Amino acid sequence: MISQFALLEPLWEPFSSNEFLRNALMASSLVAIICAIAGTYVVLRGLSFIGDALAHGVIPGIAIALLFGVPGVVGAAIGAVVMMGGVSTITARVRLSSDTAIGLLFVGMLALGVIITSRSTSFVGDITRILFGELLGVTAADLGWQLLVLVVVAGIAIVAHRPFVLMSLDDGLARTSGFSVKFFHGLMLVMVAMAIVGSFQLVGTLLVLGMLIAPAATGALLARRVSTMMLSAMVFGVVSSYLGLLASYHFDLAAGASIVFTAVYLFGFVAVLTIPRRLRGHGELPHQHEHAH
Repeated sequence: MISQFALLEPLWEPFSSNEFLRNALMASSLVAIICAIAGTYVVLRGLSFIGDALAHGVIPGIAIALLFGVPGVVGAAIGAVVMMGGVSTITARVRLSSDTAIGLLFVGMLALGVIITSRSTSFVGDITRILFGELLGVTAADLGWQLLVLVVVAGIAIVAHRPFVLMSLDDGLARTSGFSVKFFHGLMLVMVAMAIVGSFQLVGTLLVLGMLIAPAATGALLARRVSTMMLSAMVFGVVSSYLGLLASYHFDLAAGASIVFTAVYLFGFVAVLTIPRRLRGHGELPHQHEHAH
């Protein structure tokens, strides 16, 4: 019996003996839950590209915040607002598709962020921290911020669940049900932006999209209802956090990247396992199944 416990020790010992790793696990688990909630609607509504653009659009705000010694989350929030406002303005006033507008702002904001950061005396350290996060430097204040973001994101998802699901099927269905598509689409973007702002410090702007999409996409492969898909995404996200941090500790790997890679690997693994089910014609997305029933 003792030898069995000894074999299992590498699975729990790093977290019991290392406070930084324990904090990292708590923070990454909170991020996983936040991203599972927002990511469910990102996957169902097909907002992956705009999610990626928002993740990179916050970089100039973070860079300016770092230059002036302001908390990065403040700069990220401002960057997200500017990005969302820019997309809305360009698509409304210029004859360009929303994808073109998003693409232009995406590369423009990313380039601006790198230019601003290059003015810093610690350019390499700052750009690395922005792009890849600083998961092992989590503080109690960071955990408090994560909890606040979780409450807000969960509140939006609960209040707007029905219009979000209808919009994921068809904007026309949402309109005929009496919901303002413009308002709820904007609210969905706010929720996604909050998830990104609440997560970038841990996994970085470069990898946050992976936490938004991979666990939710994995949940979509298994679930028949949106609520089940969201819960599955939370489980896969937390498991990815644990396994990623464990691999990071034992093999001296980047923590944030290890978590995201694990989440993507789990998606691939589940996708292969569910091929027979999809071949039998059970490959509809959860919101399609809910509407059909």
